[in-house]
Amino acid sequence: MLTVLRNRVYRRLFTAQVVALLGTGVLTVALGLLAFDLAGARAGAVLGTALMIKMIAYVGVAPVVNAVVARLPAKPVLGGADVVRATMALCLPVLTEAWQVYAVVFVLQAASATFTPAFQSVIPGVLPRERDYTRALSLSRLAYDVEALVSPVLAAVALSVLSYHDLFLGTAAGFVASAVLVLAAALPAGAARSGGHGSVWYRTALGTRIFWGTPRLRSLLALDLVVAAPTALVLVNTVVYVREVMGRPETDLAVALAAFGIGSMAVALSAPAALEQFGNRVVMLSGAGIIPPALLATTLLSFRAGTGTGWWALLGVWVLLGAATSAVLTPSARLLRDASDETTRPCVFTAQFSLSHACFVLTYPVAGWIGASAGLGWSAAVLTAIAVAGAGAAIVSWPGDPARTSAVGEDGNREHRD
Repeated sequence: MLTVLRNRVYRRLFTAQVVALLGTGVLTVALGLLAFDLAGARAGAVLGTALMIKMIAYVGVAPVVNAVVARLPAKPVLGGADVVRATMALCLPVLTEAWQVYAVVFVLQAASATFTPAFQSVIPGVLPRERDYTRALSLSRLAYDVEALVSPVLAAVALSVLSYHDLFLGTAAGFVASAVLVLAAALPAGAARSGGHGSVWYRTALGTRIFWGTPRLRSLLALDLVVAAPTALVLVNTVVYVREVMGRPETDLAVALAAFGIGSMAVALSAPAALEQFGNRVVMLSGAGIIPPALLATTLLSFRAGTGTGWWALLGVWVLLGAATSAVLTPSARLLRDASDETTRPCVFTAQFSLSHACFVLTYPVAGWIGASAGLGWSAAVLTAIAVAGAGAAIVSWPGDPARTSAVGEDGNREHRD
């Protein structure tokens, strides 16, 4: 899998992604501490609002901004987004009001909503071979998992000698480094952004129209909903399971979250071989098929509050959920690439970025609000139902077609394998 890093252009882009992800992870820790300084016991409300603003930026801003910049080359778009993110990170330490935080977070996340789909859309041009692109997707998934595990550790080490305000400086430095690496990468002509035809409104809606007109992409949208259910459960309620339900120490929160990440990393590492042997459909729908039973097990566990075996059962289910979500997410960009060309690719990747995050607008409140008002068991039960509905829709939208399934060629090029 690491052989793709021999490609100098991709190596610089991947390093830029890792550096920016680590900066974003450190920013999350620093933002939480800033919220506590500004609001004290109401810090959760400030963070919750900031998270909702992040989703609004991802869902509503990404298609419009990417349509506006569609005529620009990839480098200025990516580098400019990083510069905006660095500038906003530098603003955060001097803010004194919650509304100021919301405004800065909105601009920062709008820049991220510009950077991420634009970055994803240039990788197929850098790595046109099927095997190389699949390995790059696995590395990208691995980078997200490593970021989730490493960023809190980096932040904790830094906080032992620095103020949390200094973490924002580190975040800004990460975004600047990302911009330098992107601008230093010699993107091939095939990786340049196109798709600047038609009006801004036409380009804004183009990706969504392609999604609705392509069966496999409709299935991918349903799969996004399946993945959003366990992800929301883990991110929102793990702390409640660990501290309140099972009475475990604070350090076990990191252990539980790490279990989810370990499951995801294991599948990301094995994904290239699995995709070559079984294809996208089998791998992704298998992951989607595992999620509802795992959530059902979580539901049963939630109605049996206690310690002992419940702790080990939780870790096992979290590993399984991490693996299943990774099985769905890792190959998803292959579907986007196959359903687009150089002209429509930025719009399609942007639509996936926006629509996938829209699913969390549903699942985050279910995990948090129902969990707080009716109990974790009912929250997990509703999320299980959402996952079942999404998995069923994905299977119906993506029927098998053996006639179109073929192995990847010896040269590594794509042969339309589902």
